[in-house]
Amino acid sequence: MTRPDFPMHVTVPQARAHLAALLPTLGHETVPLAQAAGRTLAADLPALVSHPSATESALDGIAAREADTLLARPEAPVRLRMVGESRAGVPFAGSVGPGECVRIYTGAPLPPGTDAICPVEQLTEDGADHVALRRPARPGDVRAEGGDFRAGDVVLRAGTPLTPARLALAAALGHAEVPVRRRLRVALLSTGDEVVLPGQPLRPGQVYDSNSVGLRALLAECGCEVMPLGHAPDSPAALAATLEQAGGADLLLSSGGVSMGRYDFLRDLLLERGQVSFWKVRMRPGGPALLGRWNGLPVFGLPGNPVSSLVVFEVIVRPVLTGQAPHPLRLRAATPFAALPDKTAFWRAVLRDGAAHDYGAQGSGILRSLSEAQALVVVPEGQAVAAGDEVEVLLL
Repeated sequence: MTRPDFPMHVTVPQARAHLAALLPTLGHETVPLAQAAGRTLAADLPALVSHPSATESALDGIAAREADTLLARPEAPVRLRMVGESRAGVPFAGSVGPGECVRIYTGAPLPPGTDAICPVEQLTEDGADHVALRRPARPGDVRAEGGDFRAGDVVLRAGTPLTPARLALAAALGHAEVPVRRRLRVALLSTGDEVVLPGQPLRPGQVYDSNSVGLRALLAECGCEVMPLGHAPDSPAALAATLEQAGGADLLLSSGGVSMGRYDFLRDLLLERGQVSFWKVRMRPGGPALLGRWNGLPVFGLPGNPVSSLVVFEVIVRPVLTGQAPHPLRLRAATPFAALPDKTAFWRAVLRDGAAHDYGAQGSGILRSLSEAQALVVVPEGQAVAAGDEVEVLLL
């Protein structure tokens, strides 16, 4: 092979930067909250209302004047006259004077004239319209109006992933719909004569297509719109024809066909008839990854080995698709982790007692390991980790 006109053996950060540079800038759209799960907020989201919308009770009990209840003790209860009730949506209409109280329920507005709550567990009914308090009412059980947020406050920022809790918050802010980034459309392809759909009989040397199943789920986690292209056999013509079916996609993600073998045809197609941005990454597992273009469409070729394919996605592809940089933890290594002289290693690990333990079998074909490991331990080039050292850990 002559000297290539593209980078080879790039670092992981360089691979992320190359991929990000090829992806289009996504536009915005506004969708109902029910369709926004997993999407990314495209603009700051202000509160349209305050929360709570009124000063309210945090407990079921009675609302009273704190000063009227300060002497309340189990052995010497304080007696107050009940003049009404306040419940969520139906507040007490009057005001409360000295020696009076109002029965109140969680979330109900605090009546004028009151400033404290005594919970129902500390009350005893005393006739038809009186109640005895066995301890003082407390202002701390009152939720102040706007204590969570006030109308006009920017509560959710652009670029925030919309998790279930954030969607609930957006609803509480008063929004029925939200501006989100357009979903990235990713065409997904698996390659190789040895790859067979699950459920079909296997001949010797064949494997079930686990890559496309795992990658499709990962893309969904990233909020992408997946365009399944199915499977292409080891034929340049068949592979080229399948690539032509990816019209309208922002990215084509494939597995297999990118290493050094005679039948790695995706590599050959991009080298000979497309454009290559880089080939090979200084990482293990996953070194043969390839990025390029086919008729203008960005193509990221993942290795065919299942572990390599999924680890490259987690380490390189996911951060770019989500726009969220990895946030590794720093933990103690309970076991040694080997270094490689010219590659960053991402070793599978299990986490116990706040420490990282070597999973054991680290072969790139051992898919079971990724389902049982909780993390990847990052070992920089040439920097072996001894038991007791602090290590960088990426959670799976």
